Amino acid sequence: MSVGGRRIVGLMRLLVVEDETDLAEALAKGLRRDGYAVDVASDGAAAIDRLSLNTYDLVCLDLNLPDMDGLDVCRRLRTDPMLRPADDEPAPRVLMLTARGSLSDRVAGLDEGADDYLAKPFAFEELQARVRTLLRRDASRQGAVLEVGDLVMDTARFVATRDGHPIDLTAKEFALLRYFMSHPDEVMSQERLLEHVWDENTDPFTNTVRVTIGTLRRKLDQAVADEASDQLIETVVGAGYRLRSTGT
Repeated sequence: MSVGGRRIVGLMRLLVVEDETDLAEALAKGLRRDGYAVDVASDGAAAIDRLSLNTYDLVCLDLNLPDMDGLDVCRRLRTDPMLRPADDEPAPRVLMLTARGSLSDRVAGLDEGADDYLAKPFAFEELQARVRTLLRRDASRQGAVLEVGDLVMDTARFVATRDGHPIDLTAKEFALLRYFMSHPDEVMSQERLLEHVWDENTDPFTNTVRVTIGTLRRKLDQAVADEASDQLIETVVGAGYRLRSTGT
């Protein structure tokens, strides 16, 4: 999706490019359980289309696609100006998934711009670990620790605290808080939150944003055990939600 002609930057949003429907659905389901927003493309053309509309943190890319080779998709991703992120945005990591496990195949994939290579069949636990490792590389480059007022989040270790007290968050709550902390004092519409923290399969008319924000608010308050404290995440009537930084 784009706003004002500019692509919106996603946050921990993944694209799975896989033509085997059962495998694609299983990967997407497992990664969503880990808190990522996941879109799925079943062929190269669909992948190029999504890459031109959305900014992804990581692409799980199968090489054996029905319409074009995954190497071609990777090459386009690295060289096509229409698919390149803005100057201040990191390029998406590419994890190639394929039954081609020879040394020459791995070298070819890496030469075309892949960051890692996982041969089929593989255990989902290994895919999870490789995804975490690739995403940590950008976290280390950009700064893994976010701080807004008395809120501190270590995105690499998946730990969040308020005034030094740990906050027990679900994967989705963690992703939502991370997005708010990346944009303090900005008003976030429900559409924008759905775009960045959820994925394209989420019903835009669902109340999941409101419900998740409600539970996140309670946990932020409970962390400091101060019922009289102002809520950090405030509702802006008719516009959305905003995470207030201290003193605002």
